[in-house]
Amino acid sequence: MIQEPDNSGNLILKDLHGHFHIIGDVHGCFEELLALLHKLGYQVVDDRETDRFKVYPPEGCMAIFVGDLVNRGPNSPEVLRLVMDMVEQEVALCVSGNHDDKLFRKLMGRNVKVRHGLELTMAQLAHYDKAFHDRVRNFLGHLPHHIILDEGRLVVAHAGLEEQLHGRHSKSVRDLCLYGPTTGEVDSYGLPVRLDWAADYSGMAVVVYGHTPVQEPRWKNNTINIDTGCVFGGKLTSLTYPDHILTQVEAFGTYAESVRPFLQPSPH
Repeated sequence: MIQEPDNSGNLILKDLHGHFHIIGDVHGCFEELLALLHKLGYQVVDDRETDRFKVYPPEGCMAIFVGDLVNRGPNSPEVLRLVMDMVEQEVALCVSGNHDDKLFRKLMGRNVKVRHGLELTMAQLAHYDKAFHDRVRNFLGHLPHHIILDEGRLVVAHAGLEEQLHGRHSKSVRDLCLYGPTTGEVDSYGLPVRLDWAADYSGMAVVVYGHTPVQEPRWKNNTINIDTGCVFGGKLTSLTYPDHILTQVEAFGTYAESVRPFLQPSPH
């Protein structure tokens, strides 16, 4: 497998070149993900005999998921099943998001607060057998926190990552990839006050990330946030690299309410 499990926490695949379809935070929006993949030219076949999805990408293309596959949305288990199958078939890569990491810790039996949509995912997973739970736990436990591709010209991390930390591994780097930098304070909504790391970014690598919902994909200093809040009734977005083509599908419903308003778009 291209995405081999290891202990480094990052995945350096500089000799892997696009086209890549980088897909924003899915959050259990399975039907929207199917629609987006179809729009991008992927064929997805659910083979009931093997209980696996068989996915046929457009020639020379691969999908990359920016994390937060689960929680809040209507069908996190099927999103997991599809993405796991795509990674297994080497037609996709995936980094961990903070929601994926929290689900992993819950499945490991650790003490986590079951909220922010995790309660929905656990209820949905109750309909799946132990073998599926074990597969999900193993998959989530081995996800890298960031991926470097195309001779170092592309970096994918759930919450982004500043240039000097590309390719580095430590607990602090992992936390930045999952949550982004914060001030340590909370805002009027009771949520962490986030620092806009992209405002100071001057790296040559394009950094593609999600984590913080935006009304429209937000380019800033060679970085782009493609979390357009599908689970909150927004859109599911893909960036085609290196062409910088955006492809979107509208959410089929509003599955959760955003506590904090979406960030407004800013010019490229």
